[in-house]
Amino acid sequence: MKQALDIFRALADASRLRIVALLGTMELSVGELAQVLGQSQPRVSRHVKILCDAGMAERRKEGSWVFVALGDRARVAPVMAALDAYGVAADVEADVARLAAVRADRAAAAAAWFEAHAGEWDAIRSLHVAEEQVEAAMRAVLGGEPLGRLIDIGTGTGRMIELFAPAAHSALGIDKSSEMLRLARARIGERAELRQADLYALPLADDGADVAILHHVLHFAQQPGAAIAEAARVLAGRGRLLIADFASHDREELRTRAAHTRLGFGDAQIAGWFDAAGLTLERVQTLEGGELTVKLWLGRKQGVAVREVKAA
Repeated sequence: MKQALDIFRALADASRLRIVALLGTMELSVGELAQVLGQSQPRVSRHVKILCDAGMAERRKEGSWVFVALGDRARVAPVMAALDAYGVAADVEADVARLAAVRADRAAAAAAWFEAHAGEWDAIRSLHVAEEQVEAAMRAVLGGEPLGRLIDIGTGTGRMIELFAPAAHSALGIDKSSEMLRLARARIGERAELRQADLYALPLADDGADVAILHHVLHFAQQPGAAIAEAARVLAGRGRLLIADFASHDREELRTRAAHTRLGFGDAQIAGWFDAAGLTLERVQTLEGGELTVKLWLGRKQGVAVREVKAA
């Protein structure tokens, strides 16, 4: 009874209903919610606290940003079904449109940054982590099985294609930046197909790949969970998704200096997105020694239990 009362009290406000409906579409920052709702961040933070106290939402601090997602599925699912039944989702269509505009502005800014810095991309990456160590670890993680049909999502200058295409049956690199693809073509020649596409709408049918790679891409994504879900969609049964990215950190300046949207990721966070996408987190590897710690997360359709490996 108390749980139900807490939930009903939390939802007894139009703004909080709007927040829950928006969170049903994607994880959002408090700043994004404030922009969409047209309210101050302190006011939105109070609404979010009430929802979190009732178990309807969860907060996660990342540098100076706070991200908000729906709470435990078992608690939230009946509420979301009720909101759908009463047509609440239709009532927030204007909110969803405003959110799309906010994200489009940010995506355009990020795209402009990539175009401007494409020529120095590999050097930018090397400032943050020893790429040789990361690449060796990725080879070890993927080397035990045939690569089959490989897709490199956010291929950048094509380094992952250069590294793994020789061992694959076929290789496809996709990137949204035409300038990045120009550099990738110069690097890899005819060794793989390169296509301009969005990581949220991959140009492959279901079951079209055996291995997908997201190498230092996810921290640029506005919707990391959606990017993982789209990568999982194109994987065949027992297919593997390998993510190489930063562990959670507090280098706030990277948001503006290097267009990072997210300040790294935690294991539980990745595991949650994998689970939602139908993947099992099969392996986690930690690579320390650079300015930032790098993690490898290997997911598989119908995978096995997770094991932690720490590099020497």
